[in-house]
Amino acid sequence: MAIRDETRMLLESMGRLFEDHCTKQVADAAETGVFAQGLWDAVAETGVPLAALPESAGGADAEWSDLYAALRVAARFSAPIPLAETMLAGWAASSSGLETSDGPMTVGPVRLSDALTLRRDGNGWRLSGTASRLPYASFATRTVLIADGPDGEMVAAFDGTGGSDLAKGKNIANESRDTLQFNDVRLSSDQVAPVAGGVSRAALYRRGALARATMMSGALEKAMDLAVTYAQERVQFGRPISKFQAVQQNLAVLAGQTAAAVAAANLGIEALEKTSPEREEFLIAVAKTRVGEAATLACEIAHQVHGAIGFTKEYSLQLSTRRLWSWREEFGADPEWAARVGAYACRRGADNLWPMLTDG
Repeated sequence: MAIRDETRMLLESMGRLFEDHCTKQVADAAETGVFAQGLWDAVAETGVPLAALPESAGGADAEWSDLYAALRVAARFSAPIPLAETMLAGWAASSSGLETSDGPMTVGPVRLSDALTLRRDGNGWRLSGTASRLPYASFATRTVLIADGPDGEMVAAFDGTGGSDLAKGKNIANESRDTLQFNDVRLSSDQVAPVAGGVSRAALYRRGALARATMMSGALEKAMDLAVTYAQERVQFGRPISKFQAVQQNLAVLAGQTAAAVAAANLGIEALEKTSPEREEFLIAVAKTRVGEAATLACEIAHQVHGAIGFTKEYSLQLSTRRLWSWREEFGADPEWAARVGAYACRRGADNLWPMLTDG
C-alpha cells in the first residue's frame, strides 16, 4: 500500500509522540489499573482520535486508511489507551447526529452474543441488555452503543456508563474490559438516534475486527524488532545467537509472518468503504484470520528466541505478545472469521474461486 507524504508525516509525528509519552513508567502504571491520562491528553491534542469526523463535527475529514495506520503505530508502543474505540465511537455517534467527546470513548457491542434493546418511554427511551467486555468503559467519558429499536437499529450515546451496573474486568494484557448491564435505564431523546451514514452493528463489528487486525500487525512488527535486536546482541558460545542457522531460520519465519500480517491488514484497510459490504467483509475476514494465524506463530518464535527473559515484566516483549494473544480473540476470533471466508467462497462457487481471489 503506497504511503502518501501526508500519511508519512502523520505516522512520524505519532511515532515521536508515543516515544515521548508512552514510557515504561506509563506502561507499568497501566498494568495496575491506572488510566494513562497524560498519554491520552497528548494524543487527543493532535486531533487524531476524532479526525475522521466531518469538519462540522469537529473533525478533519481524514482518510480511514491514515487512522488505521496510526493505530498500527500506537500498537507498536503498546499504548494503553482506547484510541481505536474512540475513533469508532466518534464515527458511530457523529454519523447518526449524536454528540461525541474530546475524552476517551468506548463503543459496543463488541460481541455478537450481546443483546441491547431500546423501547420508547414517553419522550425518551429505555435501554436494556448487556454490553460485555467493553474496552476501557470504566474510564470512558462517553459510551456509544448500537441497540435494536422498534423500527430497526439505533445508536445510543451518553456520558460515562449511563447509569448501568458496571462489572470491571481485564484481558490478559491487563487492558480494561468492562461489562455494562442496563436494566431499563432511561435515556433522553437527544441521546438516541436511528443509525445513519453506513453505521450498523455489522459495520461496527467489521471495523472493530479490522482495527484489531491492524493493531496486531503493529504489535507483530514490535515483537520482530525486539527478537532480531536481541538475537544480534545475545552472545552464546562466543558469537551472537543470530549467527546460528536454527535461530536465523526462526527469525526468517517470524519476518515472513509479520510481513503477511501487515499485507493482510492493508488489504482490509484498502477495501474499507471502497467495495461492496459483502466484499469488504470478506477481505476483513481474510485480514483478521491471517493476522491471528501470524500472531500464534510469531509469539511462539519471539519467546523462543528470547528465552526466559521474554516473559519477565522488566522486558517489553510481553507487552506486545500479551496484547497479541488478547486482541486475537476480540471482535471475533480466528475460527469465526475463517468461517466467513469459507462461506463467502462457497456462495460464489468453485468456478469463481480465482476471480474471488484476484478481484479488485
